[in-house]
Amino acid sequence: MRIDKRNYYLDIAESVSERGTCLRRNFGAVIVKDDEIISTGYVGAPRGRKNCCDLKYCTREKLNIPRGERYELCRSVHAEQNAIISAPRNKMLDSTLYLVGINYNDKSYVANARPCALCKRMIINAGIKEIVIRNTKEDFTIIDVEDFIKNDESLEGIKGY
Repeated sequence: MRIDKRNYYLDIAESVSERGTCLRRNFGAVIVKDDEIISTGYVGAPRGRKNCCDLKYCTREKLNIPRGERYELCRSVHAEQNAIISAPRNKMLDSTLYLVGINYNDKSYVANARPCALCKRMIINAGIKEIVIRNTKEDFTIIDVEDFIKNDESLEGIKGY
């Protein structure tokens, strides 16, 4: 049986996540427009800096910081951010971002995965239209980026996701 397009791109994003260097969660992102891959990105420290997997520790993990909070302590650039900075904006307009998160310890899919607040802002400014996030090997959630604009959680002071 032939795989549907959304799961095809999610499978690619999952493969991209395997390059991630985080000791908590590794995400892979693929930006697609008109059935063409524009760019990919995975979680990792900025070029030239040591990754958490090389250092053998995660500051946020050591401090028991909840998911979605205190990213200023994180060494990594997020998968969505790396995909966005690797693509020209004009090619991202009205595109789809495919996102897969894998928990480091047990290799399960990240439950209720969503872009963090900073990634949301970058996704909005990049002109991306929708995000497809893997929940299980076959199931996914589709988010209309317009919802990030209409429902601005930063006005409410909501942390995490």
